[in-house]
Amino acid sequence: MPVWDPNLYLKYADERARPAADLIAQIHLEAPARIVDLGCGPGNSTEQLRRRWPNAAITGVDNSPEMLAQAKAKHPEWQWVLGDIETWNPEPAVDLIFSNAAFHWVAGHATLFRGMINGVAAGGALAVQMPNNFHSPAHSVMREAALSGDPRWAKATVAVPNTLTVHPPAFYYDVLRKHASRVDIWETEYQQVMDGPRAVFDWIRSTSMRPYLDRLPDVEQRQLFEELCLEGIQEAYRPNDQGKVLFPYRRMFIVAYR
Repeated sequence: MPVWDPNLYLKYADERARPAADLIAQIHLEAPARIVDLGCGPGNSTEQLRRRWPNAAITGVDNSPEMLAQAKAKHPEWQWVLGDIETWNPEPAVDLIFSNAAFHWVAGHATLFRGMINGVAAGGALAVQMPNNFHSPAHSVMREAALSGDPRWAKATVAVPNTLTVHPPAFYYDVLRKHASRVDIWETEYQQVMDGPRAVFDWIRSTSMRPYLDRLPDVEQRQLFEELCLEGIQEAYRPNDQGKVLFPYRRMFIVAYR
């Protein structure tokens, strides 16, 4: 079964770091003592938190041993915890619960966000960034490949649940407003200039293609599915005369103060 590939994920480290930096810049906390980075991956967002608050006790939590191994190799002196967001319990309450591009993998957002804001200490904050581009051509290509009827994977991929979902801003405001003193929600669409359609393919293969690939039992099936997706990506994202493509990518940001 495919596992998270930290090197492929970090191939576009600068593009992935920018939303985390934009979120951190809008967190108005002077000196949080305890910070948890949920879904920390290989630790790139944790590094940004450390630069912003060098004196805080920061813990990175992720459910991928491969991602955490890379984080630990780079910063062995920091605290890294293997765990799932769904079962992680913020006890005692912490000053900042931070999550960059992880909560969209978790179902039941009403319960999730209520639990998280209630795990924040008084005067602290919950800060979350989630991709919100699931209606993009790239996602359409994957869905069309999965539902193409190809007998080599039709039974496996047709059952892929639509877990990569982000609700409208009003949903999160309603969930959080009775538990927070202030809620700040905004969206940004980044216009990412990529080195051709193959770069777009590598981007989604490292993240949002995983629910499909995880359900394919052997390497040959996965390779064939990837080839079909690459063909669709090449059609949807045609390079310009410099070989570049524009890859719009919308993200939602939420900062709620306890």
